[in-house]
Amino acid sequence: MPPIHALSQRRAALEQEWARWAPVHAVPAGQTVLRSEVVQSWRRSLPTVDPGRPAAPADDGELGARWSHSPLRAPVTELADELRSIADDSGFVAAVTDERGTILWSCGGRVMRRRAERVNFAPGGRWDETHMGTNALSLALRTGEPSVVFSAEHLVAALHGWVCYCAPIHAPDGRRLGVLDLSTTWDRSHPLALSTVRALVSAIESRLPAAPEQATRPELRLRCLGEATLTRSGAPIRLRPRQLEILALLALEPDGYTPQRLHAAVYGDRPVAASTLKADVSHLRNATGGDITSRRYTLARPISCDAVDLLAAVTAGDVATALRLYRGPLLPGSDTPGVAQWREYLAVSLRTAVLNSRNPTHALEFGTRHPEDAQLHEHALRLLPPDDPRRALATARLHAALHA
Repeated sequence: MPPIHALSQRRAALEQEWARWAPVHAVPAGQTVLRSEVVQSWRRSLPTVDPGRPAAPADDGELGARWSHSPLRAPVTELADELRSIADDSGFVAAVTDERGTILWSCGGRVMRRRAERVNFAPGGRWDETHMGTNALSLALRTGEPSVVFSAEHLVAALHGWVCYCAPIHAPDGRRLGVLDLSTTWDRSHPLALSTVRALVSAIESRLPAAPEQATRPELRLRCLGEATLTRSGAPIRLRPRQLEILALLALEPDGYTPQRLHAAVYGDRPVAASTLKADVSHLRNATGGDITSRRYTLARPISCDAVDLLAAVTAGDVATALRLYRGPLLPGSDTPGVAQWREYLAVSLRTAVLNSRNPTHALEFGTRHPEDAQLHEHALRLLPPDDPRRALATARLHAALHA
């Protein structure tokens, strides 16, 4: 454990910085003892969170039903004795949230549990960034990576007596199910606590059943980022490129198209008979098992589509998942007007998310696919620490982009 005087000094420096900025709803400019991810989180949080609020707001939803149906319930229950032992022995409170940051389950010794309940660090408390500002749970939910928040790094003053260690929990298919958090008083801060959280999350993830997750997935899988394939239960379905384009458009537009609008999206101003589109849709309807409606062209049930998943990840702020899904542009060989519009929309959305991310790995990864994009490489260099060896790669890319 770090010496208590070192922790006290760090806490005092953070408190001083918090007192300068948070009460006036401003964020530090220039040199600051606050980490960059904390500053960015303050900036996002201050419009919706009062730093003086006494506790987390309560979620009025059916908490019991949500926990009973949560895929995390079984593995957490199986590990409950171990979690309680760690919490009791070390003076921690443990908590598990859903994917939105609402605590579904918690445990801890009587004294620590009472302290936690004062700030509603208990089942029903909402700990996402919008409702409770900067904390380890909200950062882990936003970044998809383990997080530590110490004392006055918390935006809400009621949490300055705490240190929190948190890591996200992912399903076998990569979806974020929630987070596991261990929290205690600031003077018990310990560098091994985050390793403990990571180990516990790995234990939870290893107990998540793959079969139920697979059973809920759509049978059809469309891949249209960097390639064009449709499979049913893993077996390929042969379709013409035009039919794959139509299917991609229908997947990306859940409200569907009128026949006239879909004709324009597929053919533009070209003089193509309406019967041609009807024939392609009819063939597509047969290939998908009749899942395309007639009067208005829509998918009767959603299909699994990598482009749709990417948009959902960007909307949720899950840049890491979006980058993992992005294997290339949407149907890169297509000149269909509707596909071209969606291709640009997806690319701009992901690029904007990368440029707003405070994780340099995101800029480096996206920069691999876009070596000509100087702004991406400049963004990576701004985020990388001076001693990070990856700066050489980002510098070389920037030089090449500027002299191309």
